Amino acid sequence: MTTRLTPMMLRFLPLCALAAALAPTAANADPAPFDLTGPNLRVGVTHGTTTLPIAQVPRLATGDRVTIAADLPTGKKDDAERYLLVAGFLRGATEPPPKSWFFKAETWKTKKAALNLKVPDGARQLVVFLVPDSGGFDTVVAAVRKQPGAFVRAVQDLDQASLDRARLDAFLDSIHALERTRPERIEAVSPLLSRSLSIKLKAECLDLAADLQASCLTQSRDSLVLADGQSSTLADTLVGAPTDLALQLSATPAGGLGYYSPYIGVVRDLAKIFGAFQSTQFRYIPALARLHDDRMALLLNAAPSFASPKSVMVVAMPVIETGTPQTPTLRRAEADRLVCAAKPDLVLPVEGAPLIYATKFAHDMSLRVTTPQGGVVELPVQADAERGGYVLDQVGMRTAGLSSVTDAKLHGRWGFTPFDGPQFRLQVPRAGGWTMVDTDPENLVVGRDNPVALAGPTPSCVEAVTLTSAAGDVPLAWTTTGDRIGLTLPLAKTAPGKLTLLVKQYGVEAPEKIALTALAEAGRIDGLTLYAGDPAGTLAGTRLDLVASMTVDGVAFKPGEVVRADKGDLLGLTADTAPTFTAGQAKSALVTLTDGRKRSVKFTVAAARPKATLIAKSVVAPPSPGLPVVLAGDTAIAQDARLTFSLRAEGVTRFAAGDSVEIGAVGGGATTSVASGRGLTVQDERIAVVSVEPGNALGVSAHGPLRWRLVQDGVAGDWVPLTSLVRVPALAGVTCKDVCTLAGSDLFLIDSVAANAGFADAVRVPEGFTGASLTVPKPVGGALFLKLRDDPAVVATVAVKP
Repeated sequence: MTTRLTPMMLRFLPLCALAAALAPTAANADPAPFDLTGPNLRVGVTHGTTTLPIAQVPRLATGDRVTIAADLPTGKKDDAERYLLVAGFLRGATEPPPKSWFFKAETWKTKKAALNLKVPDGARQLVVFLVPDSGGFDTVVAAVRKQPGAFVRAVQDLDQASLDRARLDAFLDSIHALERTRPERIEAVSPLLSRSLSIKLKAECLDLAADLQASCLTQSRDSLVLADGQSSTLADTLVGAPTDLALQLSATPAGGLGYYSPYIGVVRDLAKIFGAFQSTQFRYIPALARLHDDRMALLLNAAPSFASPKSVMVVAMPVIETGTPQTPTLRRAEADRLVCAAKPDLVLPVEGAPLIYATKFAHDMSLRVTTPQGGVVELPVQADAERGGYVLDQVGMRTAGLSSVTDAKLHGRWGFTPFDGPQFRLQVPRAGGWTMVDTDPENLVVGRDNPVALAGPTPSCVEAVTLTSAAGDVPLAWTTTGDRIGLTLPLAKTAPGKLTLLVKQYGVEAPEKIALTALAEAGRIDGLTLYAGDPAGTLAGTRLDLVASMTVDGVAFKPGEVVRADKGDLLGLTADTAPTFTAGQAKSALVTLTDGRKRSVKFTVAAARPKATLIAKSVVAPPSPGLPVVLAGDTAIAQDARLTFSLRAEGVTRFAAGDSVEIGAVGGGATTSVASGRGLTVQDERIAVVSVEPGNALGVSAHGPLRWRLVQDGVAGDWVPLTSLVRVPALAGVTCKDVCTLAGSDLFLIDSVAANAGFADAVRVPEGFTGASLTVPKPVGGALFLKLRDDPAVVATVAVKP
C-alpha cells in the first residue's frame, strides 16, 4: 500500500527522524495530557511607543522590548530550591545563537526578578525557561546552542499547540456554560461554535437528549481540535465549517494563525524532542501557555521534580515575525447575506481566523459605517463564537440619516498592526413596499399548507411575521433569500375567508399589513362542450358546484344542476337565447366562481347536434287470450304492443347507417337504443322508420311518458315526446247475476271502471289490490270503460259479450 505524503506530513518528517534517532524508546509512548497547573509569567511587549499585554500580541518583531517576570514565591537566600528565569533568542535550525542572546533573572531577588529584553536583529524565536538555580543556566545555554534546530522546532510547536489549546478551551468553556444555564440551546449553538473555532463537531451528540449533549461533545477532547497531522489526511486535519481549502493552506506557515491543528502530532513530537535533552542533571518539561491580559498561565504534562534530574520548564513566546506583519484574512461567513442595521445586538458573521474568538490578538475592533455625507462612524464590536461573528453591543444602530443600503467595514488591530476585516452591506428598514410575489392569490386555498414569497425593501430587517385570521394569530417562520422571504401559510384547518399577514421590522414601529383571501378548493375545469345553434353548453371538471356564471362573447349562461359522471362533474349552463356561433369557431369562455375567482376555458364550437321530427306513429297490439283492452287514440301504448314511428331529418342532419334512436322514460330510468338493422330502417337520407316493443326493451316495470332522440356519431339530439307506456291487466271475462264481476290478473293496474265514457258512478280499484276479481258496473252497450293507473288520462275500452 502506498502512503501519500501531505504538506503537513512533510513538515514533520525532519523532526520525526531527529526524535527517532535521539529517543527511540519514547516513540511508542503516548504523552500525558497538559492538565497540571504550573506557575504564571507576567509578560508585556512594547512596540515603538505602544505597550500591550502578551494576550494581545500574536507576533514579536525586531526591536520590540519584552518584559518577563515569574509569579513565584520569593524566598530567602538559603532556601533549598530557587528558579532562574532564563530567556534565549533563536535564529535558525542550523545557526546556534550567540551566548549574548541568553539572559537570566533571579526570581527570588526583588530587584533582579524580571527580564527586560530587546528583540535583536536576526532573531526568529524567543524561548523562556524556568531553571533550578544549581548550574542550570549554563547547562540550558549549552543544550540550546548544541541542538538549535530541535529548540527552534520545539518553540514553533509549543506556540502552535498553545493556540490550538486556546480554541479547544474556548469551545469547552462555552459548552459547559450552556450546560449549566441553557442546555436546550446546545444543539443550536454548537455548530456555530464549531465553525467559529474550527472545532470538529461530533454531530451524533446532537441526536441525544439535551442534558446528555454537553458530556458527549466534550469527551475525548484531544480529538476535537487535534487531528493527527502525521497519520490523517489533510482533509481530516482541516476542521470546522466548509471553507476555501486553498485559502486555508496559504495561511498556515509554521507557527501560523491557527487555521488547522496538528496538536496531537505536536504533543507527541514534543515528547520525543524533550526526551532527547534529558540528562542525569536536568529533565525538560514543555509548557503550554493560556493567555489572560499580561499573564501566561502555564499548563504542564508532568509534575516538576526537585530531585535529580531536576525539571526545566520550557515556554514558547510568540514567533518573531520578519517583513510585513501578517494579519488574518477574515471573510464574511454568509457572503450573500445582507445585515439589518437596526437589529438589536447586530451580528456580523465572519470566518477564516478562529483565533479572533479564542484569543485577544484582535483588539480595539469596531464597525466603520459610512454616512451619506461621506463621514465615518465607528461603533465598537465584540467577537462572539456562539453567534458566529462580531456583535454590535447596542440596541440597534441609530439609522436616522443613513441610506437604505449602507456600506460598513470591520476594522481593528492585530497585535500592533492595524487591519481591516470584510465589508458588509447594511440594510436600513423602511416602512411599506411589502407584497406577495410568485404566488397566484387564487392558489391560496384552504385544506392545505401554502408556500408563499414576500418581496420587500429590507428582508434582513424582518423581526416577525404573523398570520391573522378569524381563528386568531399564528406566528410564522421564514427564510431569507435575496430581497425576499419565504414562508408557509398553515391553511390546512382554516376556513375560507379574509386573512392578514403582519410583517414586523426592526426599527419600524407599525407592522406592514398584507391582505389575503383564503379560498375554497376550486377543483378544475376540464373543458366546455357547446354545439352550434344550441342555447346550452356543458362544463366538465370537478367542484363545478362553485360555478356562478359563464360568458362567451358577451352571451351569459346560467348554471343548472351538477351531475356526477365517472370521476368528475358535468354542469349544464343555458343562455336565454341561442348564440349565433358556427361550427369550428375557436372561442374562450370566462367562468366566474362563487368567491369571485375567474377561470378562462378555451373551446371549439362543435357541429350542430342531430335534429329530426316525428312524422307518424302506429301501434300493433298482440292477440289477447281473454278480453282485449283497447287504448283510445295513439297517445298511449300497451306494454306488450309494438310501436312504429317515422322521422324526418331537419336542417343539415342526414340519416346514415350508423345512426341510432334512443328511447327512454321521461322520468328517467332505463333506456333502449334502436340501431340500423335492429329496429331502425333508413328509408333515405331524410326519412327513417323505427319499430320497437317498448315494454320488452325497457323492462316490466317501465311505464309513463316516453321520449326519443336521434344519436349520430356519439352526439345526441334533443329529447322529443313520443307516447305514454301503460301496463294493462289480463282480463278473463265479466259475469253478471245480481251484480257484475270482472275477473283477471294484475287488476291493481286499473285505476277505475265505469259503464260509460264519462265515468259516472265509476268503481275505484283500491291501491295495491291483490284479488282475482272485482265488482264492476253492469256493462251498457256491451262495453266497460277503464282508466289505467299508469296514466289515468288514457281511457281504455273492454268489449263484453252479452
